[in-house]
Amino acid sequence: MHSATHQAIAAVWRIESAKIVGAVARMVRDIGLAEELAQDALVSALEHWPLDGVPDNPGAWLMRVAKNRALDHLRHARMQAEKLDQIGQDLEAREALVVPDFVDALDAARQDEIGDDLLRLIFTACHPVLPAEARVALTLKLLGGLSTHEIARAFLAAEPTVAQRIVRAKRTLAEARVAFELPRGDALAARLASVLEVVYLVFNEGYTATAGDDWMRPALTQEALRLGRMLAELAPDEPEVHGLLALMELQASRAAARVDLRGRPVLLLAQDRARWDHLLIRRGLAALERARGLTTPAGEAPGPYALQAAIAACHARARQAEDTDWAGIAALYEDLARIAPSPVVELNRAVAVAMAFGPAAGLAIIDSLRGDKALQNYQWLPSVRGDLLAKLGRQAEAREEFERAAALAGNARERELLLERARGMAGPDTSA
Repeated sequence: MHSATHQAIAAVWRIESAKIVGAVARMVRDIGLAEELAQDALVSALEHWPLDGVPDNPGAWLMRVAKNRALDHLRHARMQAEKLDQIGQDLEAREALVVPDFVDALDAARQDEIGDDLLRLIFTACHPVLPAEARVALTLKLLGGLSTHEIARAFLAAEPTVAQRIVRAKRTLAEARVAFELPRGDALAARLASVLEVVYLVFNEGYTATAGDDWMRPALTQEALRLGRMLAELAPDEPEVHGLLALMELQASRAAARVDLRGRPVLLLAQDRARWDHLLIRRGLAALERARGLTTPAGEAPGPYALQAAIAACHARARQAEDTDWAGIAALYEDLARIAPSPVVELNRAVAVAMAFGPAAGLAIIDSLRGDKALQNYQWLPSVRGDLLAKLGRQAEAREEFERAAALAGNARERELLLERARGMAGPDTSA
């Protein structure tokens, strides 16, 4: 019985924890303290629910207990401030104890601003003052409801390392006096980019794991999708939010077709498209239209996420691989390179150009990237080059490229795939 109750508590906590931490953080203005108070509510549930039963509205029960803990903290802090006043401490000593006004806290506790609270929490957890890995860990902890152990396992990091990142992140936010508020104007655009970057980083790690024995980590893609859908509801007028959501929905639609029955990777052109999730495709295309609708009336150019979603949409609309509009994809990569230039974008453009205009045209772009330091340890550069060389009949060179790519691959499944490609190049060159 207790086991079932504990499972129910864990499920409710995963769903409700972000809302609770956000609401309490609005009261106490400190994310670290808010998480501690929310955890107190969780401990209270673990003590009471096995005896009293799961309440009819468990999320509201946890929220009420957490807010009561916050009010107790604020009352205690107010009493401490009054004691300081009574014993004649000077103003500077009083100001050193930063305490929100108790009346304001009571008002905050009575308000129901879950949407704003979650937005504040997302923008605070993804603040640019934190390094990228700390933003990811803190976001998954506070908004994904993942435990430190789960985050460490997902990213193949030591649990103490992840725990230290989270502790340091909360300390950094407190020391930098990062306000628990929604940024405005230009600050919003800068912070939104950080938020979207973190969500997409989580998604990408789930979509193609950088290391380990599995090609994908579905739990991470699901968490990123959940965060993306939450953002789309909380920030409905931001086109790039919908662009990122469209991109993730469309890419996630291929998940079932990306591995075979033995868990080995299946590349895009070889996938059984009947196994693609057409509900996710419809959701992705709808989100893309929403992003376009928010940019077109204002005459704005699509952002990088919307452009990548448009590329994914070209694949999603092609019922068979040979129906893909590769020329259109190449043009979209040109647009992407203008607003977000990077060697990886050029590498992807090379693939599209090769598919649209022949392997020699793609190889010319690839060869121009071989000296780029950013791609020196990027396994997909020699992998793509090997594929194009093979199509040109240059088997021996292709084999060397696939072997080089395999040596750079950190993921075991990816390495096996590349070595298999290398072994398939055993025949003589036919380029002559």
